[in-house]
Amino acid sequence: MSMFCFQCQEAARGTGCEIRGVCGKTDEVSNLQDVLIHVLKGVAFYHRAAREAGIESQKAEDLIIEGLFTTVTNVNFDPDDFVKRIHQALHVRETLRKSLHESGIRLQEPDFARWHEGSPTEWKRKGYTWGPRRTEDPDVRSLKELLLYGIKGMAAYTHHAAVLGYRDERIISFIERALLATEDTTLSPNELIDMVMECGRTGLLAMELLDEANTSTYGNPEVSTVNLGVRNRPGILVSGHDLKDLEDLLEQSKDAGIDIYTHGEMLPAHYYPFFKRYPHFAGNYGNAWWKQVEEFEAFGGPILMTTNCLVPPPANATYRSRLYTTGPVRYPGARHIPERTPGARKDFSRLIEHAKTCPPPTQLEEGTIVGGFAHHQVAAVADKVLEAIKTGKITRFVVMAGCDGRSPSRSYYTEFARSLPQDAVILTAGCAKYRYNKLPLGEIDGIPRVLDAGQCNDSYSLIKTALTLKEALGLTSVNDLPIVYNIAWYEQKAVIVLLALLSLGVKRIHLGPSLPAFLSERVRDILIREFEIGTIATVDDDLDRMLGAAMV
Repeated sequence: MSMFCFQCQEAARGTGCEIRGVCGKTDEVSNLQDVLIHVLKGVAFYHRAAREAGIESQKAEDLIIEGLFTTVTNVNFDPDDFVKRIHQALHVRETLRKSLHESGIRLQEPDFARWHEGSPTEWKRKGYTWGPRRTEDPDVRSLKELLLYGIKGMAAYTHHAAVLGYRDERIISFIERALLATEDTTLSPNELIDMVMECGRTGLLAMELLDEANTSTYGNPEVSTVNLGVRNRPGILVSGHDLKDLEDLLEQSKDAGIDIYTHGEMLPAHYYPFFKRYPHFAGNYGNAWWKQVEEFEAFGGPILMTTNCLVPPPANATYRSRLYTTGPVRYPGARHIPERTPGARKDFSRLIEHAKTCPPPTQLEEGTIVGGFAHHQVAAVADKVLEAIKTGKITRFVVMAGCDGRSPSRSYYTEFARSLPQDAVILTAGCAKYRYNKLPLGEIDGIPRVLDAGQCNDSYSLIKTALTLKEALGLTSVNDLPIVYNIAWYEQKAVIVLLALLSLGVKRIHLGPSLPAFLSERVRDILIREFEIGTIATVDDDLDRMLGAAMV
């Protein structure tokens, strides 16, 4: 055993990866990630004290947020970058510590805040020591890891909002407090459960902040038809979630004679009015993240990874030379686009010039798909939806949001969507939609039976939609709505979405294709008892089990 990681749905044997991550990360990267988190706890310790003393440090906040983001599954695979980040974190930590001392503030400093760097070779050993198994009690360990993975997902959303200039001190303050809680040996399981629920409530704030950032900058998403074919010009394929990166690329390439396509979680960019001003914003190419090896190979032009969902390219993949990363994403050998300087755009000129030398994309499919049903758009057609409910044309909504993945068992979600009765409407967000968003499921009185709200962070829109329906129908609880939840998960952003739902008291969520490996038996039992969380079985069994309770 040279590493241990069980933060994602692909945890080996359903327990954890011990030699190499199923995601593709090496034991070296895994252990360096654990070292980085350990050092960030020290930064959080001093930054909290500095804030109370009136010493602000946006650099410390950004370091914590982006540092946590880099440890989310499928974001950063570069050990050299983690070494660099650890050095930066140590420097910021010591700068904060010095500022406090110079201000006459003396603290009782815990061991994790006093650790001094050794060599990167030693960090690998330290990282394993500081990983998930540092806590012996399985229930305490489970709750602390659940809290940690929740703030990792929260950090991703907070990072995207900050890029657009939107911040909320309540969020960073909680993230810092949660980091310190994972080192607090005095907290009881009940106190940790309370903090996990607070994590869900704060996660809702983070999603609300990002929604405000995106809609204030790019307009409210609107119902849009997205082309799935290709044009006869070279192109650039953009994947991930960062809309600001897409804006910069579109603006710089508008007169370059090339087209820009989205992949995976970038599909919902087509729903924002702002991006429709660019005629060379051509459409969506391909499917969810796990198909990128074959789809990136077929595309033929440069690929830009803006956030997570990167699959390590095979050694024989020709697109390795066409792969670019930016933001928190790194892969050894991939060309990295540096951060933008204040007041300027990121410089994508290398990427654009590269695209001009490439052939047009190879067409994978043709046709269109429709999306853009975020909460503002659903509110605009609320009367039509309510009328369909009252007349019995819509008898239930099925939330099938979340993540897609490469497990063959995920074909379940395609069959589940295909087998739903004709009076059921799917509410979705995140890349899980690629399992069914191209099926010919039809409409109900002009309302598509798949309402796509957008990216995984747009699960906030699904929450807003549920609350709107609750008020409109005069119900006292969201659990009285004709809504069932059949959610697929993969990584830590799905964790914070789940905790946000639980913090609102939502019950009877079915989570698949398997329950998280980091949940101990007792913690799993608590979630089942308090929130009636369940997993999935067969399509036929689940249709009977879930929909029987959802009738209007």
